[in-house]
Amino acid sequence: MTENHLSRLDDEDYPAVSMGQAAELLGVQPAFLRSLDTSGVLHPHRTGGGHRRYSRRQLRVAARLRELLDAGHSLVSAQAILDLEHRLDDTDSARRRADDARDEATAALDVARADLRSRTDELAAARERIDELSDRVRDLG
Repeated sequence: MTENHLSRLDDEDYPAVSMGQAAELLGVQPAFLRSLDTSGVLHPHRTGGGHRRYSRRQLRVAARLRELLDAGHSLVSAQAILDLEHRLDDTDSARRRADDARDEATAALDVARADLRSRTDELAAARERIDELSDRVRDLG
């Protein structure tokens, strides 16, 4: 296998799994996967010959839908729940990114404050030295 083909295996969206393999992995009948495609819930990739191929991401969606359907939800409510779960994940990710950005900004502010304190101390010391030198010049004159 070439490196290009191997890198595809890491791609969550690469359609690598046939419908039969997907059904076996999920413990469902191929008809379940066909029904998800027919209803427009899941859109598997189609090969040139029309065969369905599923990505890892699609397999997770199908598995979650199966769980929700088994729990008694209708397909419509299962879709709504899945959509809300995705939105929640997106919101959590955005919050974590915002928290990270805030933490970085806080750290940068702390560094700037420390630098400002150091420069303020240096300025005060320089002023004292200037005052001392001014007093000496006055005493000499």
